[in-house]
This record gives sequence, C-alpha cells and structure tokens, in this order.
Amino acid sequence: MKKEILKWLKAAGVRTVKTMAETALAIIGTNTIGITEVNWVGVLSACALSGVITLLTCIKGLPELKEEE
Repeated sequence: MKKEILKWLKAAGVRTVKTMAETALAIIGTNTIGITEVNWVGVLSACALSGVITLLTCIKGLPELKEEE
C-alpha cells in the first residue's frame, strides 16, 4: 500500500510540475516584450491554480500508473 501511494505521489508531482511550467511559459510568452514587463504575481497565481487543478484531476486517475500494471 505504501509503495502504491509513493508511486502515485511521484507521478502526480511530476505531472503537476510539468503543467505549472507549461502554464508559466504560456503566460510569460503571450503578454511580454521584456523580462521586466512580466506580471510575476499573475504568473505565480495562474501556476498555483493550474497545480491545484492538476492534483485534483490526478485523484481521478493517472494513466502513467495504469500502464505499469
């Protein structure tokens, strides 16, 4: 049971970090001309929200874990 939980946490964590990075890239790349014009609070807020949504989606199931079984 403990191994299954650790596998889930690792897979969900990897998926969440990737989603948050993709969100940051999308927001930074669409509205800025220079690094000083980035709305960092907005970027962090959107990344946090995407991370929460991803974790909640992971509760439904992770295809990465089903492939291993």
